[in-house]
Amino acid sequence: MEIVALLPMKGNSERVPNKNLRLFNGQPLYHVIVKQLLSSSYITKIVIDTDSEKIKADAQANFPTIEIVDRPVELHGDMVPMNDIIAYDMDQVPGNLYIQTHSTNPLLTFGTLDKAIEKYQNNKEKYDSVFSVTCLQTRLYWQDGRAVNHNPAELIRTQDLPPVYEENSNFYIFTKDAFHKAGKKRIGLSPLMFPMDKIEAIDIDNPQDFILAEALHQQRLNNQL
Repeated sequence: MEIVALLPMKGNSERVPNKNLRLFNGQPLYHVIVKQLLSSSYITKIVIDTDSEKIKADAQANFPTIEIVDRPVELHGDMVPMNDIIAYDMDQVPGNLYIQTHSTNPLLTFGTLDKAIEKYQNNKEKYDSVFSVTCLQTRLYWQDGRAVNHNPAELIRTQDLPPVYEENSNFYIFTKDAFHKAGKKRIGLSPLMFPMDKIEAIDIDNPQDFILAEALHQQRLNNQL
């Protein structure tokens, strides 16, 4: 079975400049997730889609088995939907199953990815896709102050609240058929949520996230996490 990992990366990043190539515990950030993808027992091909010649050159020099897809001009820019990029990549690289992730999830492990792939394979008659989530059991409010998931008049323990789940963008698993049946969306019409550990699910959106993720990753390297 051809299981293709899609790793889209643009050269420009607004909140963390040059994010994908910025050194993260001594190596470019994107190297961390690539090494996890290479360690997977199931992923057969890794594809980097990029508009950056620097990322392309670095990937070819350090990971010669990875396939590079040059992002077409019409898909350049910060406002292009990720699903449009995924659709293009699937047309360039055939596969039976796709798993899309990001360089900004450096604590994501190949063990979690493999478990998620197994979960999909064992439940594909019922679910058409899988996406990673973080479980939240906390008191949430709408912008106008109304409670989302609890009754403010009944102050029950947070661990007793019904859980809600945050889409954490760590990974998405889907087939090309499910993607298009859902209207060109990586979350299909009958998706399965895959809860992840909160620390492993950290996503780098801003400079503070980068500092935190790097510190936690160093702890993992030191076998302290």
